[in-house]
Amino acid sequence: MVPAAELRVYQPLEAFGPEERARWERYLVEGAPRPVRPRYRDRVFTAGLGFLEPAGEEGASIKVLDGEVFVCPWRTRLLVLAGLLSFREAAPFDGAEAFLSEAEARRVSRELRRLRRRDTSQIASLMRSPWHVPVRWFVLFDDEERRLREVDGRFRLSYRSTTRSAIRRLEHAVPVLRGSELGPIADLLVELHGWLSRFDPRSLLELDYDGLCDLMTWDEMDDDHSAREIHDALAALSSGELARSAELYQAAVSRSAELRGRQSLS
Repeated sequence: MVPAAELRVYQPLEAFGPEERARWERYLVEGAPRPVRPRYRDRVFTAGLGFLEPAGEEGASIKVLDGEVFVCPWRTRLLVLAGLLSFREAAPFDGAEAFLSEAEARRVSRELRRLRRRDTSQIASLMRSPWHVPVRWFVLFDDEERRLREVDGRFRLSYRSTTRSAIRRLEHAVPVLRGSELGPIADLLVELHGWLSRFDPRSLLELDYDGLCDLMTWDEMDDDHSAREIHDALAALSSGELARSAELYQAAVSRSAELRGRQSLS
């Protein structure tokens, strides 16, 4: 799998509808497989190109906090379909359209609409970012929510907050950015706000560096305080300290770019 960071929303078990709640209750009783990871298979187009699509049963990431169960459904098929359409719209390189023809894009769009009609609660509970952590994600967290732990002999870096706190931080950051030359970044934060607002307000929010940790040394993880730098940059921008704001923002951007640059070494 490609190294990627994940932004996950864990909703309380009782926040799900009766049918889906019963499904996750069975999942818990039967025991979620460990390690829990979605499985994929190749889907080839007529041109000989293709992509990975979900294979096997859907699963979820589970957290138990103070005796309460929180669930983050993978909804892998939904993620793949939405990602394909985003890829086609973005056209990140010349010839990208060969990976998804117009006819295939229409089929993908129809399937995505059908999934959402069948279950209006079908919304992706996680976002995945290959090779780097998008800097805008750090707006959602505070440095005190940062966690650097050893898990199964490996060090892992993550943040954990609540959707309520994250939404409050977004609502503070957007006006600050709107009043500066960074208005386009505010638009991206508004999109995050809309996504988080669709979940139960009691939900947990986690940013997990996940596979990116395997690309980082201990010192790099220990030195990474990107959420603090981004909030300090916003505070400096709000008080008119533009040079200081740019310096802090660039520190977080450079760290993300350095991680992304390791893609060419793999």
